[in-house]
Amino acid sequence: MADAREHVLAGTRGTITAREWPHPRPRYAVVVVHGYGEHAGRYAEPAGVLNGHGAAVFGPDHTGHGKSAGERVVIEDFEDVVTDVHTVAALARAAHPGVPLVLVGHSMGGLIAARYAQRYGDGLAALVLSGPVIGAWELPGRLLALPEIPDTPVSPAALSRDPAVGAAYTADPLIWHGPMKRPTLEAFVRTLETVDKGGDVGPLPVLWLHGDDDRLVPLPGSRPGVERLTGGRAAERIYAGARHEVFHETNRAEVFADLTRFLDGVLAEPGRG
Repeated sequence: MADAREHVLAGTRGTITAREWPHPRPRYAVVVVHGYGEHAGRYAEPAGVLNGHGAAVFGPDHTGHGKSAGERVVIEDFEDVVTDVHTVAALARAAHPGVPLVLVGHSMGGLIAARYAQRYGDGLAALVLSGPVIGAWELPGRLLALPEIPDTPVSPAALSRDPAVGAAYTADPLIWHGPMKRPTLEAFVRTLETVDKGGDVGPLPVLWLHGDDDRLVPLPGSRPGVERLTGGRAAERIYAGARHEVFHETNRAEVFADLTRFLDGVLAEPGRG
């Protein structure tokens, strides 16, 4: 895989840093939309798989995350983050005009990607949702009902059965290890409702990936949201025993094979490849 490059772009609320895992002659481009508290740099392994499959891969650090500007983990309006992702998609299109564009969103990034597909789905060849925050996610409401947000960081063990994943997460200085913040929780509640009411994405091909032991974004809560977003047409792969980060799970080779097989099918469709 080629070394990642970094781009600093004008975002809606300050500068955003985007990584690019380049490909000299891609047959498609991918924008990876990361989750809460983390950053795009954690997606080097799936980016390498997608590079090897023929993709140029891009991934922004959202406002307040990673190397981008803003108070840490504060997102006041997810519509602004969707606009920032669209800016990165424009960078991908400018670098590789005419190739199909795929959006891959994980966790909070799944919520952002779902909303992106509602706003800009005509420009996408496919949407991939990994452990998406969509549908009935109860955590924000529970935390907002408390007088103070507890300082309870994400448990590294909830991410993957691979202990090395949790160890790397704990040691990563670009990851937020503190409490969630009220404006972000309020924005989650609003955007979950917006996506629920925003209509389905029509014929856009969608792949939904989820671990059945996901304790951060439980599978039963995501299912109704995915079904509303896709009209029940999503291809789904549910992994027995897998936790929240299926791209970092012990069975990730299986996950990557499912992902590239889905993309092969999409790219083989007339007008998409």
